[in-house]
Amino acid sequence: MLVRIVGLGPGDPELVTLGSVEALRTAQRSVTLLAPPDLLKCLLERGVQIARDMEHDPALIVRGSAVHVADFAAEIARDGAEVTAIGVLGNPLSDVPGLPLLLRELQSRGAQTEIVPGMPKSALAASIAMPLIPLPPASAHYTWEDLIEIMARLRSSCPWDREQTHRTLVPYLIEETYEVVEAIENADNTALSEELGDLLLQIVFHAQLGTETGSFTVADVIDALSNKMVRRHPHVFGDAVIEDVDAQWKNWEQLKSQEATGQKRKSRLDGIPKHLGALQRGQRMQEKAARVGFDWPGVRGILDKLQEELTELAEAQREKQDDAHVREELGDVFFTLVNLSRAMGIDAEASVREANEKFYKRFSFMEQHAAKDGKALSDMSLDELEELWQLAKTQAA
Repeated sequence: MLVRIVGLGPGDPELVTLGSVEALRTAQRSVTLLAPPDLLKCLLERGVQIARDMEHDPALIVRGSAVHVADFAAEIARDGAEVTAIGVLGNPLSDVPGLPLLLRELQSRGAQTEIVPGMPKSALAASIAMPLIPLPPASAHYTWEDLIEIMARLRSSCPWDREQTHRTLVPYLIEETYEVVEAIENADNTALSEELGDLLLQIVFHAQLGTETGSFTVADVIDALSNKMVRRHPHVFGDAVIEDVDAQWKNWEQLKSQEATGQKRKSRLDGIPKHLGALQRGQRMQEKAARVGFDWPGVRGILDKLQEELTELAEAQREKQDDAHVREELGDVFFTLVNLSRAMGIDAEASVREANEKFYKRFSFMEQHAAKDGKALSDMSLDELEELWQLAKTQAA
């Protein structure tokens, strides 16, 4: 016998999740506790068959009255349905004080239990037609719970937000991440605070999508992260002794390999996202390889290797070999340069970004300087461009 405790959200039919509806619809018997008429009508229209013969006071069951919870659990067990779903308002984990007692009573009668999250009751304001919060003054302060409620309202009331999926949000997640990086590299703490907020919104957005499908909630995200950090830092939260950073890295890799995700990996290099920038992914792979001793003994060896790769590239180009071979040799040069960056303690991706920005500033200086003389760069000779470039090197920041 399986009993699902299913979250129905704040009570607004528009805020009940697809996962909750499916959990109720596929059960042999479904009952609801304190669900309002409009929500019951919505569930019936979506194919949920709701039993209406419950004898117990639903409010007392939700609150955790021992007698009523025990009687209710006994009734569920006597019914003999293979799968029973109990719909409760809000999220069972946060809005049903009697949940622990109900789970114990059901399990003591041989039932397996399953929790299907729903939107918390705290999001009730998200279903109200008037604005969730009046236009605030600039000094208004909000809590974590306010942010979760605001996100729920956006999904309920904003046409653009309602259309989004995990996949459609990917470009925005990447963009916001790079904007955080830009604020850090510009040493702009005001922008950093704002951009971190934009990145946090993406995390809350994905968590809200998970809540709506019954897959996971923001609480699951926080629990998973916290458990991972505690588990991987036994020298902080336990009695393990870690002597230095190298020892910490080795211990970190060992702990990761023992986790469920780590056991599925066939290589130490698995787990590095393939969509990382090519330079960044190359450096991460080289770092992991170095931790098992597969590394150059020093910078000198990498410089020799770089010269070797440049020679092979020149030969491929000189012999006019096919583009694929030339591209392969050029890739080897880049990969060796990444290794050189790592050996020098330099982030390859960041160093190229800095070089890009330097070129941008100098080239912009050339354009502006030429425009002052009534010229366009395209009309200037190579010697004039070189002269202007040298000027930009000395004057452009």
